[in-house]
Amino acid sequence: MRVGIAGYGVVGKTRHRSIEANTSYQVTAISESNEHARTSIPQGLEVHNDYKSLIESAQIDIIFISLPNQFAAEATCLSLQKGLHVFCEKPPARTHAELLEVQKQSCKFSDLKLMYGFNHRFHLSVEEANSIIKSNSLGRIINMKGVYGKSQMISFNQTDWRTNREASGGGILLDQGIHMLDLIRYLSGENFTQIFSFIDNAFWNFDVEDNAYVLMKSPAGIVAQLHSSATQWRHVFNLEITLERGSLILGGLLTGSKSYGDETLTVITSDSAKDNGLPRESTSKYNEDVSWDNEIKYFANSLAKNTPIERGSIHDALETMKLIEIIYKADPIWKEKYYKN
Repeated sequence: MRVGIAGYGVVGKTRHRSIEANTSYQVTAISESNEHARTSIPQGLEVHNDYKSLIESAQIDIIFISLPNQFAAEATCLSLQKGLHVFCEKPPARTHAELLEVQKQSCKFSDLKLMYGFNHRFHLSVEEANSIIKSNSLGRIINMKGVYGKSQMISFNQTDWRTNREASGGGILLDQGIHMLDLIRYLSGENFTQIFSFIDNAFWNFDVEDNAYVLMKSPAGIVAQLHSSATQWRHVFNLEITLERGSLILGGLLTGSKSYGDETLTVITSDSAKDNGLPRESTSKYNEDVSWDNEIKYFANSLAKNTPIERGSIHDALETMKLIEIIYKADPIWKEKYYKN
């Protein structure tokens, strides 16, 4: 199958490498609006200055969308209408309403595959944690506490659209915290309905948030906390899951920046009547980030076997985007400032 890539920044290049390494697909066309970035496109490929030209005129079967947030939903809809299978990076849109329009198109063209890039699900530590939870060896989940933070709003020499509300739709919660929210939903199997939040942009002073503090409860009684931050001077990824008979601690994450520390999973097995607060624990360290490759393999396998997308589906994206908007609006000051209508 022939592949087009819309957007050739850091993520677009990463997807290109992974597609070539893990599938028989052939990347034949790329679009990139930035003139300097276009110089990095390998010779021999069809080059377009914008994603609409790529979608309309390139002879491709699949499109990978790695565009700024303001274009993601429209590019997805146009691609489905053109008869293309679609893999789109997170966030899937700026708003839940934009994504509902994508869902309508997805239902019209149900023979086409649509997957969203929540690649944290494919990290080995996360997959192992999910297996342990599903085995019920530690019982049901009681609570979850996640912190995901970096030291600035813009990194990797990125352009500044992320700090513009009209272009991005949101700040650190929508850009990075969305991964932690997706993991909380994925690992718990729950939707959260009672939500309290404090949303702040007092440090960097952009019109998008640089910190989001969230407390949530699911109908099953699972309580989850999240701190999504762009003022975390020492980059951090940490998710602690407390269950009836132990805990799982996902600490660190292998990423392109190498700044989130070693990726580990600590498994704590507790017998509260005997261990006096000193339970047995073991820690596994993961030395390779296979998330990008395994995610591509999953997508390709779904296409080859015509099986449903169950990890990174339109349903997953809709539920996570709905949750993000509820979080934004749960802070009365933030709601008054940005969601008056």
